[in-house]
Amino acid sequence: MKNLLSYPILMPIALLLGLAPYYPQPHVVEKLKMLLAGTLQKPIDVFDLCWHAWPFALLALRMLLDLRLKLKQG
Repeated sequence: MKNLLSYPILMPIALLLGLAPYYPQPHVVEKLKMLLAGTLQKPIDVFDLCWHAWPFALLALRMLLDLRLKLKQG
């Protein structure tokens, strides 16, 4: 399981899936703008936000776990 959460796997997934499609703007950026504006109401838009955000959340989780381990070690 740790191999699946390694940085060489997570970084490309976050860049490819999290930011796709790249033009005119990444979906995750568009959906975050909708969320902040209060217009993220359709179920498909909420699902789309979750779908494009999970790679970044998983990468952030991995970074937090590594930081916690490093702080415990001293």
